[in-house]
Amino acid sequence: MRLFTIGDLHLSFGVPNKPMDIFGGWKDYQQLLEKKWRTTVSPEDTVVLAGDFSWGMTLEQSEADFAFVQQLPGKKILLKGNHDYWWTSKKKMEDYFFAHGFDTFAVLHNNYYAFGPYGICGTRGWVSMQGESANAKILAREVQRLEVSIQFAVQAGLEPIVFLHYPPIYASSMNYEILEILHRYQVKQCYYGHIHGKGHMYAFQGKYEETEMYMISSDYLQFQPKFVAEVVQIGEV
Repeated sequence: MRLFTIGDLHLSFGVPNKPMDIFGGWKDYQQLLEKKWRTTVSPEDTVVLAGDFSWGMTLEQSEADFAFVQQLPGKKILLKGNHDYWWTSKKKMEDYFFAHGFDTFAVLHNNYYAFGPYGICGTRGWVSMQGESANAKILAREVQRLEVSIQFAVQAGLEPIVFLHYPPIYASSMNYEILEILHRYQVKQCYYGHIHGKGHMYAFQGKYEETEMYMISSDYLQFQPKFVAEVVQIGEV
């Protein structure tokens, strides 16, 4: 079984007044995403969706988006993005998924998920980018959520892989509080989204201290889920 990730799907089947194909690189993106997902992801695989999943303002407005991704192969693990206004409490989301038969979805929020020897960890993060307002209280909360997620995985004897929505490094801006958590727990892999269009050229990718950073915004990946890790199950050849 394999682990993949992709961020910023920005689906809008339930809110057609939010078309993404008005932006460069987003033409027919839903069809492109489905085609590439189906040729890449198998039913036994897992895909981490790193925020900005749906333009719906509520779970009900996002129902068509969940239904679209539900029928794609694999398990999906969701974390929050800055445009996920439908996001509510973990329990309410899980109850909603159960009631609507969306049984391939799970929520990453103050927790982790085991994937072989790895722990899938993460949170939304917070901004440290020119032109975007920061908020110390929200940042402190996101740092705490990230640390809790990683701690749970480490206590279970797993190697944490971190998924964020906001980038820890962007151009000359650095989110030192988030980077300190990655350093403290010697996180080897960190994946993030949020950046689109011309902003791609300012996104940091490469190694910072112990951590390899990867940008996974869907338009940057050209809607191809990115491979993260593979675990060979007992009995597989």
